Amino acid sequence: MITLDSPVASVLGAATPAKRQKFVSGLGITTVGDLLDHFPRRYLETGSLTKVEDLRPGQMLCVVGEISACDIKTYKDRRTGRPAFRVEATLRTDGPPLRMTFFAKNQGTAGWHAKRVAVGNRGIFVGKADRFNNNWQLVNPELTVFGLADEEIAGAMPDEIGGLYPIYPLTKGVNSWDVARAVRFASTVLDELPEVLPPAVRSEYGVLDVQQAYEWVHRPDTRRQVEQALHRFRFEEALVTQIVLAKRRRAIREFGATMRTGGSGELQTAFDASLPFELTSGQREIGAQIARDLAEPHPMNRLLQGEVGSGKTLVALRAMLRVVDSGGQAALLAPTEVLAQQHHRSIATMLGDLAMGGTIFGSGAGTRVELLTGSMTKTQRTEPLSRIASGEAGIVIGTHALLQDNVYFADLGLVVVDEQHRFGVEQRAALTDKAAIPPHLLVMTATPIPRTVAMTVFGDLEVSTLRELPAGRAAIQTNVVPLAEHPDWMDRVWQRVHEEVDKGHQVYVVCPRIAGEEAEAGEADAVDVDEDGQVIAPVGGPSAVEELVVRLAEGPLSDVRVGRMHGRLPGDEKDATMRAFAAGEIDVLVSTTVIEVGVDVHNATAMVILDADRFGVSQLHQLRGRVGRGGLPGLCLLVTRTEALTPARERLDAVASTADGFVLSRVDLEQRREGDVLGASQAGRRSSLERLRVLRDEDTIVAARAAAESLLDSDPALADAPLLADAVADLERSQQAEFVDKS
Repeated sequence: MITLDSPVASVLGAATPAKRQKFVSGLGITTVGDLLDHFPRRYLETGSLTKVEDLRPGQMLCVVGEISACDIKTYKDRRTGRPAFRVEATLRTDGPPLRMTFFAKNQGTAGWHAKRVAVGNRGIFVGKADRFNNNWQLVNPELTVFGLADEEIAGAMPDEIGGLYPIYPLTKGVNSWDVARAVRFASTVLDELPEVLPPAVRSEYGVLDVQQAYEWVHRPDTRRQVEQALHRFRFEEALVTQIVLAKRRRAIREFGATMRTGGSGELQTAFDASLPFELTSGQREIGAQIARDLAEPHPMNRLLQGEVGSGKTLVALRAMLRVVDSGGQAALLAPTEVLAQQHHRSIATMLGDLAMGGTIFGSGAGTRVELLTGSMTKTQRTEPLSRIASGEAGIVIGTHALLQDNVYFADLGLVVVDEQHRFGVEQRAALTDKAAIPPHLLVMTATPIPRTVAMTVFGDLEVSTLRELPAGRAAIQTNVVPLAEHPDWMDRVWQRVHEEVDKGHQVYVVCPRIAGEEAEAGEADAVDVDEDGQVIAPVGGPSAVEELVVRLAEGPLSDVRVGRMHGRLPGDEKDATMRAFAAGEIDVLVSTTVIEVGVDVHNATAMVILDADRFGVSQLHQLRGRVGRGGLPGLCLLVTRTEALTPARERLDAVASTADGFVLSRVDLEQRREGDVLGASQAGRRSSLERLRVLRDEDTIVAARAAAESLLDSDPALADAPLLADAVADLERSQQAEFVDKS
């Protein structure tokens, strides 16, 4: 009996051992179930000729065409001196004609080829495009002809040809008709396929049964059938994922957490009274929502997303003060030392004497704000660690140093993770695990990167969004500087920088590297791929901070005060540099992306990003947000050596076209995909989602979430849907579910 777990060889019929092995090693298909789940990547309409355009040599073509000319030619074989034959045919498409040549040693073989490519024959032709004598050729073509009863000549079983012909992801030595034939045979010998979705769910949400869905995805007659089949599989994947996440949300509610009601509210009230400006309506509304969450007897698990400069840190600080007023502690985890130091300075400044609790400088209400970073010496860390352990420090700000085993909290009530996409699952869990009772969690991001958008749609976190910008934010003009077309424009860039300095303003210059090819810790170039999936290498070597500082000081900015900043500098030097820049003692700061977030210098009005094509959309938007923060108009120049109409240039053009981070987050997601939604992967190229795409399938995901909640409400153990329960358990057990377990 053949089942989904049977070896794929059991349905490959007369295929050679070599071809069977290619199914396994080349396509990763080891079982019959793998074969059925090897979906076509596209379909050819067999009733019309394929539109062929933008041909290039070496391109693999798979087209429906019709033979418009066929001749048998005789020639003398140079090696043997004997007569030989070749069949020359012309293939008509909806585009340029393609020449094909078939060689034969004798007249009988030539005649066999001629029958296959007789004038008027129509079929599917696969080969590599090339140019010869100003004509396009289809080199070494393989074909299957429609309407021929002789299978040997036709090249495929006639009943495998429907209104749409499936084109599968392939490997060398395996053709689409090899896969189609195997799928066709498997469907005739398999017992009834296991159905994961309960009948009531299929009925309510209008999805096909599994048998029909597999039939239509592999042997469709219409595009509508394909859409319905794919919708079924996407819904099933969304439902299983949503049940896992829904169970996680319910488990969090059962954990229990200390209610942080704010006590008398003395500290937060004093802070609010000291603010020299009014909170935006969004900040007030989200602050009230977070206050309600903190007062619940289960952990808050909330994402706070907002535009660059929308005031997320202020919202987070008010939440931290509420926890301190409740007798607990709050920890803010920052991805870089520069950002941690900036948060410490800005929070201490905002709090004023409220940050000096327990000292002679403190007011009646107050707490201590401590900083903990990896570059601090053991002596420098001793007193902060003591105050954190005793509870004297109500607010603790730090980098990965907060995660070390020797850091103890008296009563950790709230964890705030800034720029959460820069931290892995294990790192976030290491901090929350420091609390005896699960703490409340608030994660922040300025521009939702692909995984954040995915998490938002999938509902693992409750979401709050700040869309308003506080008063005083100025517009930022963004321009692409295309050196490929205008290499002399680089001189104008440095002139423009000088003009800003002459006005008394300051400028950032951002490089993708520290020195040579040395990258900033945790950084990677944005990866672009062509339509065949091959990585497109960036043009030229990357600009580097150390080399550029010297070049600018000796050249176009020789009369300007130029400073440097990157993650390899000692901690005290980084702190001193940022203080000097904030004080106006440095005119131009040449830096890596360590200034990407949190850095707030109001006099900085311009930014030059060199080799901007090496950065992602979100990163460019974050960097740009460092200027225009003091009410002065901002300028951002995206310098690139890439050619027009490439993916990298399209990315830069998108950033230049809008300042709306939420629009850009969708551009980013479309380009980079979702990332590993249930795992720790951030790259965006590999996705734990097999069929789903977060933007395309939002409606499906939302419907699946409703279905998941309804199923768990009526049947928490899924006892009435055992196959669905098994699918959920498989996902929960898999490594991909680490994110669900630890976030």
